[in-house]
Amino acid sequence: MRAARLTVVTAAATAAALTAVTGCTEKSKAGEGSDHVINVTATDDKCEVSKKEVPAGHLELAIENKGSKVTEVYVLFPDDRVVTERENIGPGTKQRVTAEVKAGDYQIACKPGMKGDGIRQAIKATGKNTAAKRDPRLDKAVAEYRAYVQAQADETLPLAEKFAQAVKDGDLRAAQAAYAGSRIGWERTEPVAESFGDIDPKVDVREDGLEDGQDPATDWTGWHRLEKALWQDKKIGDREKELADLLIKDLKDWQNRVGKAEITPTSMANGAKELLDEVATGKVTGEEERYSHTDLVDFKANVEGAEKSYALLKPVAQENDAELTAELDRQFAALDTLLDKYRADKASYEFTSYDKVGEADRKELSDAVNALAEPLSRLAAAVVAK
Repeated sequence: MRAARLTVVTAAATAAALTAVTGCTEKSKAGEGSDHVINVTATDDKCEVSKKEVPAGHLELAIENKGSKVTEVYVLFPDDRVVTERENIGPGTKQRVTAEVKAGDYQIACKPGMKGDGIRQAIKATGKNTAAKRDPRLDKAVAEYRAYVQAQADETLPLAEKFAQAVKDGDLRAAQAAYAGSRIGWERTEPVAESFGDIDPKVDVREDGLEDGQDPATDWTGWHRLEKALWQDKKIGDREKELADLLIKDLKDWQNRVGKAEITPTSMANGAKELLDEVATGKVTGEEERYSHTDLVDFKANVEGAEKSYALLKPVAQENDAELTAELDRQFAALDTLLDKYRADKASYEFTSYDKVGEADRKELSDAVNALAEPLSRLAAAVVAK
């Protein structure tokens, strides 16, 4: 939910950003002079890059935030689709991101404060217009992940339609009951939806995630606008019924486009990290589902999506970095076990209402997320062809 993270960054988010740096900045020093590495220096009003051309294939961004605001850095196609991104980069911290690019034109965007279109620099990938050389098992992983993403979209539509119909019927309780389940497939695969740039702000934005100049009365759409009506306002009017239809229209657009998304092994790995960032900045803090308090449903779905990407990439990653995959196995298992404490049984998506989860338990959840996020930030590098 990129747009929904455009809020004042909490202490948990800053901690997550700092944690993600630990263990990767030292490893990143080697190879900083490589033709494939672009050093990105972000400040509150600049986005400086060390070079404007790189060879097609694997690309690494060595990012340093020298500004006073939390920032995020994107590699974008000319039409603003996302190649890769790294969010919640705290002031004074560094991050390293691995991606794959074909020959062509791109933009690097730094977004201080995580708002707006960002400060942009044009770059070019040169050479033959072919994908980076990679292990055939990774091509299989991409194909399986593409099928998974499409299946999640296909399975989401009937659940969302059930939710939307309850809203249109004016049935408050039925709409509340259908709400969380309608979001699971989206939350599992959100980085792919976000890669299009225009869908996420329509269906998953929070009120405080609207851009400057947008009017909540007319410009706020999607699940969270309906969430507020159902739990805070406790009423369904004509506007909510219109928004239910619009939600389905936008989700059908997502369903039709998701199969055409640009997916690579590194985008899968980076997407898994993005899903953990989603948890750290929205779910653990209780900001994501601030009216319904169904944050733990989203939390679990984010973790499941990250775990799916990891499982598909693991055979190659394990050969390249067995220590990393052993750590990821431990941390995924620990987080899954911790989440099980908050639901009736392992087959159920009925989680404890998040407003009933105390501060000490929230910290335990946050610590488990951070413990997984750091090694997960190194997964993309582990699947890069040697």
